[in-house]
Amino acid sequence: MKSPRIRRITILDLGAAAVIGLLGLWLFSHSAATGEESKARLPEGRVGIAAKYLGDAGIERDPAVLFAENFERGNLEDLGKRWSEVSNKDGKVLAFSDGVPSDSSGKRSLQMTGTLGENSGGHLYTTYPGVDQAYLRFYTKFASDHAYEHHFVELGGYNPPTPWPNPRAGTRPAGNDRLMVFIDPIGNYGKYPPPGVWMLYTYWSEMKISADGKYWGNCINPAQPQQVPRDKWQCVELMIQMNSAPDKADGELALWLDGKLVTHIFKGIPRGLWSGMGFDVLSKGGEPFEGLRLRTDNALKINHLWLEHYVDEGTQRQNRLEDPNRVNRVWFDDIVVSTAYVGPIQK
Repeated sequence: MKSPRIRRITILDLGAAAVIGLLGLWLFSHSAATGEESKARLPEGRVGIAAKYLGDAGIERDPAVLFAENFERGNLEDLGKRWSEVSNKDGKVLAFSDGVPSDSSGKRSLQMTGTLGENSGGHLYTTYPGVDQAYLRFYTKFASDHAYEHHFVELGGYNPPTPWPNPRAGTRPAGNDRLMVFIDPIGNYGKYPPPGVWMLYTYWSEMKISADGKYWGNCINPAQPQQVPRDKWQCVELMIQMNSAPDKADGELALWLDGKLVTHIFKGIPRGLWSGMGFDVLSKGGEPFEGLRLRTDNALKINHLWLEHYVDEGTQRQNRLEDPNRVNRVWFDDIVVSTAYVGPIQK
């Protein structure tokens, strides 16, 4: 009697449902093996709110927009009607400029000038209705001879809201009172040329303590350093997603430059050593990030924007910059705070 013939079953012999099941099993086991958490891909490029408004014209009327500023209306005194606090020491910091991003439909931008030994720059600050997820898109340009920057632009929340910035530098938030995420250039002790590379300087309740016993913002650095250009307009966009519940570490941060997503921070991504200085996001290796429990009370919302240009002597010394330029100018334009991705200006 002949032995039964054994047939080798290939993937072609399986039904569609079986194939899908095997694929799902592989994806599950691969995810478990790498420790990665499933995350929906964030949008990139000109696919956001700005895609619906050529040159940003009328973007302030979009239902997702919480605040918009293009500096096209009124004089400097009128800024105080749209921003709750304006810092313009001796009237020498703020000025309108006729230089604008190439895609903008406007004719003016805002110039801020910080002069070492005379002032530390200035700022604009505003509030808007609190939300759990916010996107900030703005255009900026640093002068061709700009030195190192100390602090730049901040998006965050205060509970209760305040009409002026109250950073309480060096102290850790309690979790129900404040969250601050600065988009800052950093020189890393002169490793990078001025103004530095982009990073997220973040204050939240689970940040690490610094060597001096205080809580300075933890620097979260993209896996690939992103040099801040001089004499060139750049589109910068930040996203903050609050954690969904006080006991969840599912908050998120993301940063786009000229519409390209350069870092996305969430639970499980690989990170380097985490200290009071912060940590580097890694492309591979390292340790899985513990996640962002950005608040311990859902009453804390994202509700303010601090547009700051802060330069000082200490930052130049820290970065070993000899004979820094005394006059440091930066320009801002086409600012949008929204509950959805904005993206670069649509031509």
